[in-house]
Formats: sequence, structure tokens, C-alpha cells
Amino acid sequence: MTNLIEVNYSQTGKSKTTNALGMRAMQERAYEKRNEQYLLLKAPPASGKSRALMFIALDKLLHQNIKKVIVAVPEKSIGGSFGNADLMSHGFECDWHVEAKYNLCTIESNESRSAIFKEFLTNDAKILICTHSTLRNAFETINESRFDNTLLAIDEFHHLSASDASVLGNVLKSIIAKSNAHIMAMTGSYFRGDAHPILLPEVEDKFAKVSYNYYEQLNGYEHLKSLGIGYHFYQGKFTEAISEVLDLSKKTIIHIPHVNSRESTKDKHGEVGFILDVIGELVGEERETGVISVKRADGKILKVADLVNDDPVDRPKIQKYLREIKSAEDMDIIIALGMAKEGFDWPYCEHALTVGYRASLTEIIQIIGRATRDSQNKSHAQFTNLIAQPDATSASVANATNDMLKAITASLLMEQVLAPNFKFKTKLPHDESEHVSGEFKINGYKEPSSKRVKDIVEQDLAELKAKILQDATIEKTLGSDITPEVLNKMLIPKIIQESYPELSADELEEVRQHVVVDSVFAGAKVEGNRVFIQGSNRFINIDELSIDLIDSINPFQRAYEIMSKKVDEKILKLIQESIDATKLTVNEAEAAYYWKDVNKFYKEHGKEPSKNSNDEFERKLADVLLFVKAFKRKNQK
Repeated sequence: MTNLIEVNYSQTGKSKTTNALGMRAMQERAYEKRNEQYLLLKAPPASGKSRALMFIALDKLLHQNIKKVIVAVPEKSIGGSFGNADLMSHGFECDWHVEAKYNLCTIESNESRSAIFKEFLTNDAKILICTHSTLRNAFETINESRFDNTLLAIDEFHHLSASDASVLGNVLKSIIAKSNAHIMAMTGSYFRGDAHPILLPEVEDKFAKVSYNYYEQLNGYEHLKSLGIGYHFYQGKFTEAISEVLDLSKKTIIHIPHVNSRESTKDKHGEVGFILDVIGELVGEERETGVISVKRADGKILKVADLVNDDPVDRPKIQKYLREIKSAEDMDIIIALGMAKEGFDWPYCEHALTVGYRASLTEIIQIIGRATRDSQNKSHAQFTNLIAQPDATSASVANATNDMLKAITASLLMEQVLAPNFKFKTKLPHDESEHVSGEFKINGYKEPSSKRVKDIVEQDLAELKAKILQDATIEKTLGSDITPEVLNKMLIPKIIQESYPELSADELEEVRQHVVVDSVFAGAKVEGNRVFIQGSNRFINIDELSIDLIDSINPFQRAYEIMSKKVDEKILKLIQESIDATKLTVNEAEAAYYWKDVNKFYKEHGKEPSKNSNDEFERKLADVLLFVKAFKRKNQK
């Protein structure tokens, strides 16, 4: 397997260095905003969002007339991150303490969690931890005013949306509209990957934002110095290929495909059994913990956790064991389906091995985050996506290739999330100042003219580019002959406008220029007074940079180049044909009429007609051939 992306870090240790109050860099940045009523914290896995919440919540309880704190998490296993914490010995003014009864993610009581939630609102208890589900259920019988003088913290905030169908989103809107509650929203990716924004613009404007990117986090680690993101293609069943990418010497989380996906064998327990067979010889299972022991070929006993088993008795045992892990020797391999993606803390994990397509950037970030904790047992973190190779005879070839493109482009976006950002400014007349490292002055470039645009380009850029990259129309441009000007000035603005309908025409153009410029400069190399820009394939004098030059470059050329290197010629040709087929104007009658000419062309030239030919008739025949191939795939039994 060859990595599409390999990023190296400086191991500065800054991510783990604490100040006089015991706060790491991200937590200190968030704490500066502690007096805000509405706060949105965007930071990667393992950056310490839960501890940041503790600092801010305690300050509000002690100094801001907040009487209660409610922390809502997606699932019970994540609640452990908000358990009791000693803060005073590190310099803070008090500890974080949650009464056992009010940590609704750990109690095993049969008492209604909604009843305990409502009781909490009427007594002297200060802090409650619950799931999103418990918050939703309890809210049904609670007046919004009961949340007055309360801090509501929502972890994994991307789970809600502004859609009327989002129950949690409606809960939040009601609490904001009808109470004086403070809100703290926390997420690793402010992006859903669907048509719905997380918050409506007028609501989002109420929130102060704190961002801490992946690069800041990983570059500041002490032990981890590199991250690889790669793909491995297989034919047949994934169970027959997983041994090719499963390194039994690495602490690994394996995510098997969802049972409704085409990669699934439809027998999730059978898949777990097969993976156990690949690992080695089954020794046994501990009754009290649920830990499975498997003997590797060299005789070493590996400890395996099966989180696919959803038995109500067995799953809590292994979940409890995983929450209490103290050393790297306590676990070797975790097999999961829907769990262990977000908020799951296993710092010793070295390899996140995921089977099947993952079209959502949020999910990719969450899964990669399982392996990017800093730990003494590792210097490299690896994300591997085991993907079914598109089959020319498959009826779902178009869907398969589109999914693969989404996965690859979303992962390519990660490279930009993981790398330092360039700064762009307008080049003014007669400006002869020396070039500053990491900063580019561009003729005709429009800098942000409003707070809204500034917030978008500084806080939302990664998510906006993810949305653009995963748009079906944009996907079809990868490797196509569409002009960069059409892509940059028509397609990209349309998606930005759909995402931010409140922007004026000038603001829209400012955001568009920043998206295009930032994308074009991804992976740019600077040598002295020259910059090598991907897509132009040449060095350009920095003083000659202009927005017209940049608009003449396809910002996603790098995605196609990397895909070309990774995917062999046969698969790449199949992908290209699948994409081209979606743009054809040929109908069935035309195909039947020109088919004899296609055959004649092949006999005379010994090759298929090319869509890149200078001859208009040959391009027509190429379109006919693509139509026929797509037609056959679609109608194949």
C-alpha cells in the first residue's frame, strides 16, 4: 500500500505544554472566550475539548452567575471523557466533580434518565452528563425557561442540523430563543456532508468561534511525528484481502462496513469471526471483561475487543474494560462497526483500518482521530481505507467510482487541514516590500470586507472546501476537459451561494477568490522569489501573481494527479468513463445510428475513438462508445 498523503511533524511539544492554570494551547485559546454566552469550539480529536469545557464551565459556575452545567454527548461511551478531573493540582482554582447519580452515561440504574434529568434542574446539584438522546427526551416535558442560568454544552455538535427534521437542532433553537442559557458547542468538524447547515446563518452569527486546526495539534506533539493516509484496493470479498493490510504488530482499530453497504457480506458477526481467524488461533474469552485472546502465528497472545457484538450483557463489559485501559499492553485490536469513531479515547492506537467507502469528511476526520493521539508507544499514525476495486461488469460502477472520488477528495482535503495555511493579501500599486514567508500578495485579490466573510475564510474554509469537493457536479470535473474558468467562476460560486445565501455579491466574490486561491496553493512550493503552483506545472515569480492567473488553474488538479498515481490505468480509465458518461448528450437512437461508424473506426485505426481528439467526428464517436458501455452496464443482469 502506498500512502496518498504522508505528513511529517516537528514534535515541538507545544500541544501538550500547559500554562500556570494547567491548560494546553487549545484550552487556553478557548478559555480566553469564557465570558461569551454562545461559544463554538472547533478542534481535532485528542486536542482536549472536554477539559476546555471543564475550565470554562467552572468559571461560569464560580464567576458568571451560571447555576448548572449540562453536558450532552452522542453516546454513553463518550461520557467518560467528562468524568471527575483533578484540576487544582495543576493550577486551576477548583476541581471538576460530577456526582455519580448525575453522570447518566455511567449509571446502570433502571430509574428513568429523563426523570433524573428533571430532578437535577430543581435541586442543588451543579453538573450533569447525559446523551443527546436523554436531552431530547427530557426536553419534551420541560419548559425552556428551566434552562435559565444554565450552561448547555453539546459535544460532537455536527450531529444536529438546522433542518426542521433535526430534533436536537430544534431543541437548541428553542433554548436559545426562550431562555438566557449559555451554549458551548464542540466539534472536530463543523461539517455534515449533507444539504443541511448545522446552524442557520442568523443563529451562527450569535456564536463566538475558537478554532484549533489539525496541524497545530499534531505538529505540537511530543512522540507522534508522521501521519499516513492511504488506500488499498481489493477484488472479491474484503475478508479475503484484509490480511494484506492488517499489520498484527500495530495497535489497530478495524471498522467493518455497514451491513447495508455493498462491501458488507451481510453477516457482521461472521466478518468478526473471519478477522479473528486472520489474526490467529482463538484462545478464549474472559467472562468478566469480554476480552478475546487470540494467539498470533509467532505465539504472542493478542487481546481483541469485539464492539460489533451488540448483546446487552456482553457489550457493556468490554466497553467498561476499554474505558479503564491504563497501558498499551491492555489491548491490541478493536473490531467495530458504528462505534469507536468519535469521542473514543484509545491513545495507543497506531492504525485505523476502515473497510468500505467513507464519503463524509466528518467521518474520515473522526476515524483518523482514533490513531492521532500522542503516545509514547508510537511515532507514526496510519489511516488505511480498504476499498472494493470498481468492476467494469458491475451495474453499480457509476456509484462505486463516485464514492471512491468522494473518499479520495475528502482525504486530499485533509492534507490542507494538516498543513500550515498561507496568507493572501491584495497587492497594492508601488508596493516593493520584501516577500514575507507564508504570505502572498496577489493583484486583483479581494480581501474580506466584512466580519461575516472573515469568519468564513478563517473558521469555515476546510468545511466549505469539503462541501465543494464532495458536490456531484464538481466530482465530474476531476480529469475532465472543463475549463478552469467555468469551474472557478460558475460552479464554485454556485455552491458557496447555496451554503451562504445571505452573502452580498461582493462578499460572495471575496469568499470565492479565497477558496480558489487557497485550493490552488495547496501543496505549493516556494523557492526564493518564485512559487511552484500545482496545476500550472511551472514556477511563477511571486511579484507576477494575479487573480486572473489563479482563475486559469484548476484548483482540483492535484486530486486528479494523486489519484492517477495511485489507481492503475484500467481503473482510472473506468473512473474517467463513468464520469464522462454522466455528461453525455447522446441518446439511444443516435448511438444505434453511429455504432457502425464506431466499429469502422476501430478496424481502420486499431484503437477506440478518443474524446480528446482534434477531429469533431472522432469525438462524437467516442461519446457514442461511452454511451453504449454505460448502457450495457446499466442493463446487465
